[in-house]
Amino acid sequence: MSESTETAKSPLSTVKWLLAISLAAGAIVGNVVYVEVGLLYRILAVVAVMGLATAIAATTTKGRAFRILLKEANIERRKVVWPTRQETTQTTLIVVAVVILVAIMLWGLDSLLSWIISSVIG
Repeated sequence: MSESTETAKSPLSTVKWLLAISLAAGAIVGNVVYVEVGLLYRILAVVAVMGLATAIAATTTKGRAFRILLKEANIERRKVVWPTRQETTQTTLIVVAVVILVAIMLWGLDSLLSWIISSVIG
């Protein structure tokens, strides 16, 4: 077996996932159970516990693969050539003009068909 397959099925990884899921579930349940505690403290506790759960999940094999995916996606995002303000404005105006033109054409077709049907029906 390859090394990556063995690490993906390691018991330690499974324990980490169970711990992360348990922490996340505990944060949700704790937020519901401790309603009498101030909202700010509950929010801070949930954020802290969810951050801990995320950190634990990030140390697993799939967590590392996900971080690599995010880094690669960020590199690809930087390669995108964004349109200038002028290009965006021109494209928007073209879209608005086409929408208005199609709306007028549909209104005209609807009026024509309505006139034809009312002439036939009487």
